[in-house]
Amino acid sequence: MRSGGARRAVVATAVLGFLLTALGGCGGQDPERPKATEPRAEATGSAADPTRIPGLGDRLRQRIPAASRQVVAVYGDGKDSADSTAVLYTKQGSTWDRIRSWPAHNGKKGWTTDHHEGDKRSPVGVFTLSDAGGVLPDPGAGLPYTRSAGFAAPRWWSKSYWHDFDYVIAIDYNRVKGTPPNDPTRPEGYEKGGGIWLHMDHGSGTSACISLSEQAMAYLLRTLAPDRHPVVVMGDRADLKA
Repeated sequence: MRSGGARRAVVATAVLGFLLTALGGCGGQDPERPKATEPRAEATGSAADPTRIPGLGDRLRQRIPAASRQVVAVYGDGKDSADSTAVLYTKQGSTWDRIRSWPAHNGKKGWTTDHHEGDKRSPVGVFTLSDAGGVLPDPGAGLPYTRSAGFAAPRWWSKSYWHDFDYVIAIDYNRVKGTPPNDPTRPEGYEKGGGIWLHMDHGSGTSACISLSEQAMAYLLRTLAPDRHPVVVMGDRADLKA
């Protein structure tokens, strides 16, 4: 754990060993990779109600912590689509303001409300964002940032995947908050999946993560702040509205 503003030490060699075998949960190489397409713009919602994040129904909206002032909303194009749009919203008073929007990718096979290891679908839900890291130096992250060569994608993957984990932000699904993103601990068991991150895009769907451009990841790293209690709300548009 960090003390004050100090960054945490590089993860242990044992974690590196786990990473090389388990990073498939974060967009590992698939033999067939669909071509990237430009996602549609996110739902605009009602301009008459700026207190609500567009496209979110009451079920997920009520799961956003009351203290949260930053939400990354990931709008999936469809239940079985790997294409999505990520939008950063910040809250001022009772109003949610749309700050920036980026094309993104999610799980190769789409979305699920019951994620399991290896299903190639991203989990639908609301998850906190607590920890970050990557191969590259800290770009000025607000979240605790762990730099380690242990994040590097295995070199037996296609070259287009090699920079996926240069920047990552851990999605707090089946993990211990306050640990480096590649900590292998899975409190709900291995079968429930884990190692689900925001990370850099390689142009197609992932195994369960959300991927964005390097510029988008650098912006989020510099913008998300622990005292604003950031969360990600993610899913296909139909599930988000339910």
